[in-house]
Amino acid sequence: MRTTKLYKVCFLSQGKSIELYARHVSSSHLWGFTEIGDLVFATTGEGLVVDPTEERLREEFQDTTMLHVPMHAIVRIEEVARRGVAAIRDAASGDKIMPFPLAPPRSK
Repeated sequence: MRTTKLYKVCFLSQGKSIELYARHVSSSHLWGFTEIGDLVFATTGEGLVVDPTEERLREEFQDTTMLHVPMHAIVRIEEVARRGVAAIRDAASGDKIMPFPLAPPRSK
C-alpha cells in the first residue's frame, strides 16, 4: 500500500503554465496562497537523456523548500499514482515550451 501521496500541480506563472510534482500540497499560512513542498524531479544518472524542460525547472526550484503560489494562479491539483514529466507550457495555447539552443549569429 502506498503511504506517501504524490500530487501533480499545474499553475500559471508569467504567462506560462507550469506542471510540477510534489509530495506536499496544502493551504498556506499566508492568506490566499497554496503551499507546495517536497518537489519531485526525475533522478539523473549517468548516460541518461535528460528532458531540457525538466532540467530547467529543477535548476529554477533546486533550493526551494516550500513554494507559495497564489490560489488564483492554481489551475488544478491532481493526486496521481506515479510521476510523469514536469512541463512548461504556453498558458494561452497549451503548447509545450522547450528551450532550444540559439544558433550563433551569422557573420556577413
